[in-house]
Amino acid sequence: MSMAAPDPSALSPGALRTAQRRIYGWWAFDWASQPYFTLCLTFVFGPYFAAVATDSFMASGLSEQVADARAQSLWSLGQTASGIVIALCAPILGAFADNTGRRMPWIVLFSTFYVIGAFSLWYMVPDGSFLVGALIAFGIGLIGAEFTTIFTNSMLPELGDDSAIGRLSGTGFAWGYAGGVLALFLMLIFFAEGESGTTFVGLQPALGLDPEAREGTRFVGPFTAIWYAVFMVPFFLWVREPRRPATHPSFGAALRDLVQTVKGLPKRVSLFAYLGSSMFYRDALNALYGFGGTYAVLVLNWSITQVGIFGILGAVTSAVATWIGGKVDSAVGPKPVIIGAIVTLVVVCAVVLGMTRDHLWGLALAEGSSVPDITFYICGAIIGGAGGVLQSASRTMMCRHAPPARPTEAFGLYALSGKATAFIGPALIGLTTWVTESARLGMVPLIGLFTIGLVLLIWVRAEGETA
Repeated sequence: MSMAAPDPSALSPGALRTAQRRIYGWWAFDWASQPYFTLCLTFVFGPYFAAVATDSFMASGLSEQVADARAQSLWSLGQTASGIVIALCAPILGAFADNTGRRMPWIVLFSTFYVIGAFSLWYMVPDGSFLVGALIAFGIGLIGAEFTTIFTNSMLPELGDDSAIGRLSGTGFAWGYAGGVLALFLMLIFFAEGESGTTFVGLQPALGLDPEAREGTRFVGPFTAIWYAVFMVPFFLWVREPRRPATHPSFGAALRDLVQTVKGLPKRVSLFAYLGSSMFYRDALNALYGFGGTYAVLVLNWSITQVGIFGILGAVTSAVATWIGGKVDSAVGPKPVIIGAIVTLVVVCAVVLGMTRDHLWGLALAEGSSVPDITFYICGAIIGGAGGVLQSASRTMMCRHAPPARPTEAFGLYALSGKATAFIGPALIGLTTWVTESARLGMVPLIGLFTIGLVLLIWVRAEGETA
């Protein structure tokens, strides 16, 4: 059960407008923050990093296949390190925020991380001299994006009851994906240059950016930072957190409270199983998102522009699917929605793993065939839709398991479940890629992670728990 929210019918007109603005402001966060994942993690910076790293390794004498594998392994290392930091800090910060009754200062702090990390991606020059620096900058921005999400997610139970939070969560994710696709569309039209030195509509990169230095593509960092700073304004203007009394306002007390909560998890079978399930399937989903663009570059030899179009298609289906999925969630509950999304993703992963530039599950393709490209576009659209629905329904399922008095600690544990093993997906991809020297086969572990998550859902109560 979610935290009790005001009954709209009992509110005065002024209070009703305030409550509605609070919801709009909360949705604004999804719109503002999504471009870090759409542009930086998946469709622009990630593939650009892979291409630059591959060229750098090839220049040192490695073959293209081995250089591709090294580039993917390096990208996975950066995400692994960030995931460990998030996993270690998230539940403690969540418990501390609940103890002090304040979440907004933490949102401001980690918003600063987001902006600084994103902006610094500008310095990723094509010669590969900033590879390590780019990984650090990306990690700082990712930490900022993930931590702000923890604190804003913990506000969801206060926006509506169980019959409403599915719709609110789905609409929020829909706004986020819409913002992501618009940001990606603007990047591809006006900034990100292809091999010809122009954008995919034939324009020179805007603002006088130099295509030879890949400044159009590198502008993804400053663009993402500015986007976030501008569109977070409604959030900070309209979202006011309820005043909560401070209980144990120290990190030591927060840590002790968290330890007690963790010790009690085995007695809360549904929550324990859900945290375990989401730990595996979200790890697989994040790895799938994080390596989707680089997979297209390394296995199908796609250009950054092709990856961008792929991203737009996936983001559009995500926006539509999460909006619809939110309504289904409110009607039938999040558990059936989660199960359907996971099964869909497993099937799509199997299709992608059986595809190369020359073959589709053992069937030889004509030289230059467009079948792999068309197939991957379709798979990307399905991954976008199913992945968006999975994230939205997972958020509402967590609301059904969050104690009303300690929602931020609960979402901190939720982040921990998503990040404590966040290194497993990238690490397994990196290890499998290294062993097989194949970027395609490196994606095999994701099917196993999705399957484990699906099995653990057997012990999750559809109605949740708050005990």
